[in-house]
Amino acid sequence: MRVTTAFNKILGLSGASVLSVAFTPDGIVVGLRRRCRRLVCPCGFSTRGTYDRSRRRWRHLDLGASRLYLEAEIRRLSCKRCGRVRTEEVPWARPGARHSRDFEDVVAWLAQRSDKTTITRLLRCSWESVAAIVVRVVAEAVDDARLEALYRIGVDEIAYRSQHRYLTVVADHDRDGAVVWAKEGKDAKTLEAFYDQLGEQRCQALEAVSLDMGGAYAKATRTKAPQAAQCIDPFHVVKLANQAVDKCRRWAWGRYRHSPGHATWIKRTRWALLKDPKKLKPSQREVLQELKAQHGALYRAYLIKEALRDVYRAGPAEAPERLDAWLAWACRSRIPAMVQLSRTIRAHRNGILDAIGLGLSNSKLEGLNSKIRLINHRGYGHHSAAAIIAMIYLCCGGITVTLPTGR
Repeated sequence: MRVTTAFNKILGLSGASVLSVAFTPDGIVVGLRRRCRRLVCPCGFSTRGTYDRSRRRWRHLDLGASRLYLEAEIRRLSCKRCGRVRTEEVPWARPGARHSRDFEDVVAWLAQRSDKTTITRLLRCSWESVAAIVVRVVAEAVDDARLEALYRIGVDEIAYRSQHRYLTVVADHDRDGAVVWAKEGKDAKTLEAFYDQLGEQRCQALEAVSLDMGGAYAKATRTKAPQAAQCIDPFHVVKLANQAVDKCRRWAWGRYRHSPGHATWIKRTRWALLKDPKKLKPSQREVLQELKAQHGALYRAYLIKEALRDVYRAGPAEAPERLDAWLAWACRSRIPAMVQLSRTIRAHRNGILDAIGLGLSNSKLEGLNSKIRLINHRGYGHHSAAAIIAMIYLCCGGITVTLPTGR
């Protein structure tokens, strides 16, 4: 069997045949010949007119211990659709890439499962090449189809670098929390950019948006999708209640700070006050009993916090009555932290009841945030928002990368 025939069988490239094989100090260089004579621009425009020609190499998957390169003549054309001179599209590589499509698919598949340093050692390529490949693969795989049939979405922000650099992440509740959009920033304009990309017709189809109590996302949603119910995430509501109880505990500690033994005991009541009653240890139950006997205000703050959690345990039919009763109790408690909490809850009453009625929360987004932090730590940080956003789409956007062996 001829060497060129053997490499034709090994590589299995569509739209090209092996013309020559050379063994060089850098590796094996396989010369290719295109079967199609017509030039095709990456935008889809085709022509027979050639602007100029040159030779280019693409890194392919290694052959044993040797690096393998594909080499072919590549042409440029004057694209009437793009209005400029562009390089023709080749079937074995993505536009603008210096790695073959098979090589990039293997890199993207590994990037979904391991860190970039491992990929660079395994495939003998640079860290920058891995980052660029991920961006190209994601740009090809992500399209506007992910924005179709969106009815219930969740919005949250996550810090991806120090100095308060944030990303806004939008996920689809009906598709197991798959990420459909991400962008740098966390203000109203950032989320408005998502609604603008979604379009007016698809914005009108939105039924519910789960978010936190921040005003920026609520403002953008009111402006672009006023018909959508704004569901306040229960986690943030309970978190505010826990913070209010903790303020009461610190106030009680300050009141008895001149009595070291008593102040130390109050300090150690923190977890008994914040923990779920079903998970309390016997010693923590004893702490609550002693609080009930000796520290009425702190114990009342604890009861008010648990009553707010009971609102979520009630059904949608009972929730409005229970929440109104809780608001009346909290605002008359004469405990400053609880009074302030009641004002905040009253301002978001409709959003809290919508979340209970629809059963929506940002729990899936909190899980996504944990996964995004893992992706960021696994890559030892990312130097740009575009790089981390590409990794988010790749790992959390439902993108399936097919390996060359699976085709």
